[in-house]
Formats: sequence, C-alpha cells, structure tokens
Amino acid sequence: MQRARCYLLGESAVVLELEPPLSLESQQRIWGLTQRLLESPAVSEVIPGMNNITVVLREPQSLALDGIERIQRWWEESEAMVPESRRIEIPVIYGGSFGPDLDEVAGHCGLSPRQVVELHSSVDYIVYFLGFQPGFAYLGGLAQKLETPRRAEPRLMVPAGSVGIGGSQTGIYPLATPGGWQLIGQTPVQLFNPTAEMPTLLTPGDTVRFVPQKEGVC
Repeated sequence: MQRARCYLLGESAVVLELEPPLSLESQQRIWGLTQRLLESPAVSEVIPGMNNITVVLREPQSLALDGIERIQRWWEESEAMVPESRRIEIPVIYGGSFGPDLDEVAGHCGLSPRQVVELHSSVDYIVYFLGFQPGFAYLGGLAQKLETPRRAEPRLMVPAGSVGIGGSQTGIYPLATPGGWQLIGQTPVQLFNPTAEMPTLLTPGDTVRFVPQKEGVC
C-alpha cells in the first residue's frame, strides 16, 4: 500500500499526503476516501488534490488529533472509487498566436513542433482533480518526453481556453488569468459556465483527448 502521512494545516484542516509516485489507482482511492469523508458529520469540506486530500473539520479544537488518526485509518481501509467516466474530445489549434510557447517546448524536448502536437494529441488523459480556478482540470497521462518546466516569468494574462504544459502536467485554462505554464495551443470550448446546471465541463474521472485543428502547425 502507498504510504501516507497526515498533518494539521492551519487551525481547522487536516491533510493526508501520499508519497510519490502518482498513479491512477491511488487517485481512485482518494476519490473513494473523499466520498466517505463527505458522509461524516465532523467534516465541513473535503478537497481532493493530486496525491493528497484536505479535510476541513467542523470543530477543529476538539477533533484535530482524533481527525488525523481517523483519516489515516480510513485511508488504510479505503477502496478505489471508479466514477462514471465520459470521453470528451477537445479541439485545439496548436502553435502560432494560439500556442506561443510551442517552439520552446519543442526545443526543450528535442522534438519538432509537429512531433510535440502529435505526441500531445495521441494520449487519452484522465481528469485527476479540479483546482486553481473553476473548471481547471489537472490531467494525468502526459508523455514524459513532453515534460517542460514552467516559464521562469509567468504571463500577466493567459487567454481563456489556452492549453499548456507545466512540468509533468497538462491542462486548459478555463478563464483568463495570470499563469506560468508553457502555452502550446488554444481551444474554443468553454470549460466553465457559472449559469449552467453543470458549471464545469470536466469532472474527476473523465477521459480527455485533444484533437488538432487545421490552423496553426497542423
């Protein structure tokens, strides 16, 4: 079993953090533990992350130490939860003004821009969790060849729909925001609509496939 440690975060939260490596199996167990914690009256909020989970307690002064012990035990007892998965295709225009960092990523990886696009769009990615901003999905499955450090100087504004690479992660910016990921493309698909019945397009467990469009390098 993957080892985990629990510790207090501030005055009201407990964090359970798994040792590397990251795996889909461990993430599925995090989803299962999240569901169990949501049913506990002592818990006010559960925030699943990638290889970690944060639990906000209703009465932290009396429950914190007990919470650490209980969450640790529940992790050891936890079972994988495999949510109903949808396969969602995301059209992407790679390169040019839509992906200004594509050449830099290609140079770092020792590939041509076209090879970066082909590799990036040849994989089925899994949504591990949502975070950073509403609808921002952290996707597991990026090819190791495409791992590229974040920009040394983040942009003051990244357009909504931008597809980027940051280290071993890839994802899509749902809203215009400052950001430091390497931008390789852009999609017209709306990932977050606060007025919709289901505000976020993607949910944990979904499978995502990027589909190159004719503009840009493709």
